[in-house]
Amino acid sequence: MRTVPDATASARFDTQVSLGLVRDFELRHRDGPVELPAASQRLLALLALLARPTPRSLVSATLWPEADEQHAGASLRSALWRIAALPGPSLVRTCGTGLALAEHVVVDLHDLLRDAQQVLATRQPPDGLLAAGEALRRLGGDLLTGWYDEWVVEERDRFRQLRLYSLDVIGTVLLDHGRTGEALQVALALVEADPLRESGHRLLLSVHLQEGNVAEAVRQHDRYARLLERELGVQPSALMAALLHGCRTGADATVRSRRDTAVTVA
Repeated sequence: MRTVPDATASARFDTQVSLGLVRDFELRHRDGPVELPAASQRLLALLALLARPTPRSLVSATLWPEADEQHAGASLRSALWRIAALPGPSLVRTCGTGLALAEHVVVDLHDLLRDAQQVLATRQPPDGLLAAGEALRRLGGDLLTGWYDEWVVEERDRFRQLRLYSLDVIGTVLLDHGRTGEALQVALALVEADPLRESGHRLLLSVHLQEGNVAEAVRQHDRYARLLERELGVQPSALMAALLHGCRTGADATVRSRRDTAVTVA
């Protein structure tokens, strides 16, 4: 098996390698996608999620939890051999007795997590924050769809919650600054990602109200209320109901006024 070079050795290569984990696994060299066996894919994905040097024994035990130490170690060596056989710089580096993803491998998840942290830390609408919000909205979807390893499921839930909360924040910031069109796009992305999550519907309702589309806001609230009743047997929160309280009160007053006027005329 070819030895895995350290970061200094791999620095002589200028070929950028990208690793996609959002939605589906995808490894790409400069010339296009690269095919890998499932075991090697899982190894690269795990090292990317760990994002730090990890002992070989822990890597093998995580990837092959039902195998004994000897067979798990053999499976790890086989996966490493197939990765090392790829042309170009090595994708895995050794760190003493541990393994880590090579530093030149660009991981989409790492970029999105960095964008999310920027959104949560800034909460103001400079171009950088808006670009981060756009990336979080555009690159929607779960992490490694169809993978059900425990270590994937845990990271998937973490990424999903962080992404949705970040979109909540950026949508609110956009709305506060009167950028209703962009806030609408964020609200729709939130509703699509989790139809039962109230914050996305609340943002969408607020966009309609700020645009003066009261009827659409009422319809949005009622659609969501029916969905919650059907799926969970509950009603929207008082916070969401409060958004429409003034509108409904005003609408009722208008109806009563028109009725009284009609009676007076008659």
